Amino acid sequence: MLVSNASEMEVFTFFLIGIPGMEHAHIWIAMPICLIYLLAILGNCIILFFIKTEASLHEPMYYFLSMLAFSDLGLSISSLPTMLRIFLFNATGISSDACFAQEFFIHGFSAMESSVLLIMSVDRFIAIYNPLRYTSIFTSDRVIKTGLFFSGKSILLVFPFPFILKRLKFCGKSRLSHSYCLHQDVMKLACSNNRVNIIYGLFVALTAMLDLVCISVSYMLILKIVLGIASQKGRLKVLNTCISHICAVLLFYVPVITLAIIHRFAKNTSAVIKVIIADTFLLVPPLMNPIVYAVKSQHIRNHIMGKLCEKQS
Repeated sequence: MLVSNASEMEVFTFFLIGIPGMEHAHIWIAMPICLIYLLAILGNCIILFFIKTEASLHEPMYYFLSMLAFSDLGLSISSLPTMLRIFLFNATGISSDACFAQEFFIHGFSAMESSVLLIMSVDRFIAIYNPLRYTSIFTSDRVIKTGLFFSGKSILLVFPFPFILKRLKFCGKSRLSHSYCLHQDVMKLACSNNRVNIIYGLFVALTAMLDLVCISVSYMLILKIVLGIASQKGRLKVLNTCISHICAVLLFYVPVITLAIIHRFAKNTSAVIKVIIADTFLLVPPLMNPIVYAVKSQHIRNHIMGKLCEKQS
């Protein structure tokens, strides 16, 4: 009878995990994680600063890059509190309301990044397919409206998540399987009917997959155009303009798809691997995207080097 009552007791606090079996080394793992967060936030702030202050960067491609930097910054800040609490202080508890808020921001900024990557793939296609009309198609006003539309779509898409989680009853189980809160992870702990959460979660996941399909179609069309170029030098020049974006797409989608495949087809995979891939999803893209674009974009690289030279002189 006592066991039954304990199992039916409602849960208001969830417990996140670090890296299973390595709790003793969390303080050492915290050092590179802190460095990654610092570099990611600093890198994306630098990108946003230069795009805002330098008139020569007020072009469609850089406006889209600023949207990508903003979503990366949001992802980093959303996961920062729980990740640092776990690895620095071994504090794994999080209230249900804080958990629901965190998963809203993580899913919201993830959806925003997916949308931005889609817009950027269309931007690359139009720039290659019809370069003469590119500036007339992507005017500053149209770019801002497009960015606002897709940002609004992303927020509205994940807006129901906290509310459909709030209506669930949690009892007995309280241990999550990641270092931060995700909708699909939290809803599995519910002891009440979570069918609405499953259906709506699937709808949001399919929307993200639709973005990936559209990105793939854009690059198939780009590849068709590239193969029609006679000279190899011309082909390489066109492909070179897409490398930064291709890297950003791979950095974002590969961990997501890998984790989804593991959860679906390899359920017996080590919990350590699942946690590392899940943490990679939030740590690596915000860190690497500014580096990739700074290396590949001569304009941004020149401005950064110019500022550094000014300070040294």
